[in-house]
Amino acid sequence: MRSFKALVKKELADHLSSYRFLIIFLLILMISLILVYMAAGTMTESLKGEKLPRFVFLMLFTTSKINFSLVQFVAFFGPLIGIILGFDSINRERNEGTLSKLLAQPIYRDTVINGKFTAGVIVVALMMVSIIMTITGLGLFIVGVKPGLEEFWRIFIYTIISIVYISLWLGVAILFSIIFRSVATSSLAAFAVWIFFSFFFSFGVNAMISSIIKQYGPNFKEAFIHVSRIEKAISFTSPMLLYSDSTATIIDPMRRTLSSFNLQVGLMEQMSMKRFAGPLPLAQSFLIVAPYIIYLLVITIIVFIASYLVFMKQEIRSV
Repeated sequence: MRSFKALVKKELADHLSSYRFLIIFLLILMISLILVYMAAGTMTESLKGEKLPRFVFLMLFTTSKINFSLVQFVAFFGPLIGIILGFDSINRERNEGTLSKLLAQPIYRDTVINGKFTAGVIVVALMMVSIIMTITGLGLFIVGVKPGLEEFWRIFIYTIISIVYISLWLGVAILFSIIFRSVATSSLAAFAVWIFFSFFFSFGVNAMISSIIKQYGPNFKEAFIHVSRIEKAISFTSPMLLYSDSTATIIDPMRRTLSSFNLQVGLMEQMSMKRFAGPLPLAQSFLIVAPYIIYLLVITIIVFIASYLVFMKQEIRSV
């Protein structure tokens, strides 16, 4: 246990003292503050002279002038934090010869992989909590409305989901760092996975949905049911869709569905909103997204187990 704590402290010191961490943290913090400032300006203009809604503070996370809210920003660029923290965590030490020296000490091999992943998760948690607290303070200063108890819990759950989501990409980066000896190759592999799920995956899904709708023609009801089932099945294969759908529902109490196709329909969603007016309670929103959160956590655990098994079977001394 002492060796584990010592290794975690050492990794934390390396991360927090590196220029790479400082640059990515300041960049993401700056963009987040800009998005929240723009959202606050949009809110003050649209709500001027109007009665304030119940969950006005949460609008800071979902509103933007450029149709790119804070929730969407974290879903798209959040994986970069995990990738940058973990793409060279193992192969860099292997190439420098420090990994074999580290394992020559009275330290178990699994302590190395456990300590590196734990330290990365702690750094991710510190970064997300700092960003959320800074955004909350800026929102209090600009909007002048303090969050209620339910809003606080929704922001807390959103933060936890974001930490799990970024930790998943940290595990992916560490896995490639174990598999590939070259730092450049491991970084390119991690970024390739991120690009696939960020761009090509959504394009492929949209193209498939459009082709299915065209095949059904005027039978819109059958197309709607079929597309909803396909979209739900596909969403469980994409970490980005899992995160986007779960956080959007948690942070927006007025959202009652996880299906993006449902939201694009417009008319049916508006009819549903008029029939069932009012925001969902936190418990109901959490029940809707619970399968997505659990599945995201399971994927994170599976990726870490894969990294653990590959690392434990590798020969270190001969490298």
